[in-house]
Amino acid sequence: MTSEIQSDSTYRRVLLKVSGEALMGEQTYGIDVNVARSVAEELKAVHELGVQVAVVVGGGNIFRGVSKSAGNMDRSSADYIGMLATVMNAVVLQDALEKVDVHTRVMSAIDIPQLAEPFIRRRAIRHLEKGRVVIFAAGTGNPYFTTDSAAALRALEIKADIILKATKVDGVYSADPMTDATAELFNEITYRQVLERQLRVMDASAISLCMDNDLPIIVFNMREPGNIRRVVTGVSGVGTKVG
Repeated sequence: MTSEIQSDSTYRRVLLKVSGEALMGEQTYGIDVNVARSVAEELKAVHELGVQVAVVVGGGNIFRGVSKSAGNMDRSSADYIGMLATVMNAVVLQDALEKVDVHTRVMSAIDIPQLAEPFIRRRAIRHLEKGRVVIFAAGTGNPYFTTDSAAALRALEIKADIILKATKVDGVYSADPMTDATAELFNEITYRQVLERQLRVMDASAISLCMDNDLPIIVFNMREPGNIRRVVTGVSGVGTKVG
């Protein structure tokens, strides 16, 4: 049982990493607009606390470069398709946010001026300072890098206080809780322990980047309504802190 939400936010600027799969809801493919609306409402609640919010969205609900759907495609080509999938998800989330009256900007690492602004670090920071939610799309713009790596990179570039890694489980476990009933949930864990135990928090490149720059991560269950706000306000017992 978690404690009551504090009145003031613990963090000034956060980056939320949302997987493409999270936007599927109970579907097997594509985007559930009801899930996008729910995420938007949660982000609005955080935004109203005065917290500056950036989002990196994945594309696995549509296409993932390293997947069976990619078949024997060239890895670079498959990764670029995956980046385009993240742009689609970002535009859906932007629409959902604007429907709840939250000003939003999508910034893409791939130049698509009809849909998104190009990623420019100083402009992204300016958007955040003006109270806009910024959604980063197209990963890093480079093949062979995941959206986890993009989340770590963008968080460092905008000087975020923390990465919020939204998942479908309650935090970081010693094993996959979906298949191992004895899996232990950690309240806190170090970057090095994550790497040594090969725990599936974020990919190794992202964890190493966070470790080298002392950027903390909180892994939490996004399917629990209100959890994003609980994490941002420092409620104890929500998720696992990696640092």
